[in-house]
Formats: sequence, structure tokens, C-alpha cells
Amino acid sequence: MAGVGGQGVVTASHILSTAVINAGGESTIVPFYGSEKRMAPVESYVRVSDEPIYEVGEITFPHIIIIFHPQVITHGKSYTMPFYFGLKEDGVALINHEGPMKLSRDYARELAERRAKLFYLPATRISLEVSGMDLATNMALMGAIGCITGLTNLDALSQAVQDRFLGKGFVVSGGTAALDSVVERKFKKKQELIDKNIAVIEAAWKFAADHGWGEISKSANPVEAVAMIKT
Repeated sequence: MAGVGGQGVVTASHILSTAVINAGGESTIVPFYGSEKRMAPVESYVRVSDEPIYEVGEITFPHIIIIFHPQVITHGKSYTMPFYFGLKEDGVALINHEGPMKLSRDYARELAERRAKLFYLPATRISLEVSGMDLATNMALMGAIGCITGLTNLDALSQAVQDRFLGKGFVVSGGTAALDSVVERKFKKKQELIDKNIAVIEAAWKFAADHGWGEISKSANPVEAVAMIKT
């Protein structure tokens, strides 16, 4: 997962990892903050398996990348270019954007050669429409990637959100804790915060399902996913 500071990238990685475990899988996370401030590059790596995981550290060759902010595409992942560096063949890229972005000719060609499947999700708009704020953008991306990959389910994601915001066994960094505090002040009660985040996850999952992305993610045609988004 790659984004900029203030978007809840690390929080999202924890929720997805926990949701995979809740659904019966194995998962670990490794966050990378860099300069911990708003709009600075942030990445977090999530490993998923149906067997025990012993490797930790950066994921150099991911099967899936999730782009939280278009700046990651223009500036690169932590300024590593291109943004899809290391993405494996038949990999998935979920991008927070209103629609297909105009990529350079070289980017388009290289992604096609890797048979990458691109999914453009209006995550920020979904967050605003459902929760009334953009700070649940990360939740929208988690709902969509759950639908696309089938790595977890809605019940497991909902439980992960409750565990995360009820503070069960997860120690956050100072910056992430400060972001949590900002989010919580937006709502009168923590339960309302939890309910809003779950509602965003469900809305994004439905968006992905309505566009047939769960089936498209299994396709070998990288153009098909983009074509469906335009319909």
C-alpha cells in the first residue's frame, strides 16, 4: 500500500491484515513511514498466506499494489519510479481515482506486458458520500480490495475495524495516533466512528461487486477492468 501522510495507509494495512486473520488466513504487516508528516510518502506491506509466515520486511515484488493518492503515480512509491516497480505478472493495482488515469505510453506498455489488472476506485468520493469526511478513504480501498481478491469477507473486515478502533492489542505510531484522534473528534461517539467506517467498507465492496471486479481480477486481460469502469 502506498500513499501520503494523513491518509491512514498504516491503519488500512492493519485492518486488512486483521481481516485476513479473522477469515482464517495468516498475515503480517510492516509499515514504512519515512518522514512522518502530512503529504510525505508512506508505505505499508501486508503479507498474506494460508500457512505460517516467517519472512518480514519490505515486499519488493508484490502481487497487489494499492495506490491511495495520485501523487504516488506522478512521484513514485516513496519516490521510487515507476509506481508499479516490482509488480509481478498478472498483478493487481487498485488506484484511488475517479476514473482511468492517462498514463505515459511507457507505463501503459509495461503494465500491459505484465498483464496487470488496473482498478480505479473513487475511494475519496465514496468516503465523503457515506461518512461525510475524506478520512475514511482508506476504508473504501480495503472494502474494494476484499471484493477483488476474495482474501477476506465483510464480516471479517467489520470485526477488524472494531478491534482497531477499540484499541485491542495494536500500538500505533505518534502520527497515526494523532490521526486517530482527529478522526474520533469528528464523531460524538466512538461507535459512530466504527459504524461509519464499516459503512464505507460495505459501500466500496458493493461498488466493486456491481462492476464485476471480483470476476475481472481473475481475468488475464488487463484492458477489461478499465473497460468495465467506463460503463
